[in-house]
Amino acid sequence: MANRLDTLKSMLDQDPNNAFARYGLAIEYTNMGENDKAVDEFRKLLDTNPNYAAAYYHGGRALENLGKVDDAREMYEKGIEVTERIGDNHTRSELQAALDILG
Repeated sequence: MANRLDTLKSMLDQDPNNAFARYGLAIEYTNMGENDKAVDEFRKLLDTNPNYAAAYYHGGRALENLGKVDDAREMYEKGIEVTERIGDNHTRSELQAALDILG
């Protein structure tokens, strides 16, 4: 995984707004259990690419892993707003399911 991390970080050094690399780095951190770093990367991604729908779901999951349920709920709700606006019904249903589980 270190090689993948290095590759993604190198891509971001060359282009900090590379959404694919930023998302990939966030997912790698999640897979490594480094949820704080993952959340930071998801937030950076959403700052520059607010319509990157999958980041709301995975960012919310990382927040849940950190025990930050209110923050996760907020991220899911924002993601639902975005997916409704852009017409991404699949991701919207995943976000709604995650939100429903939180209660």
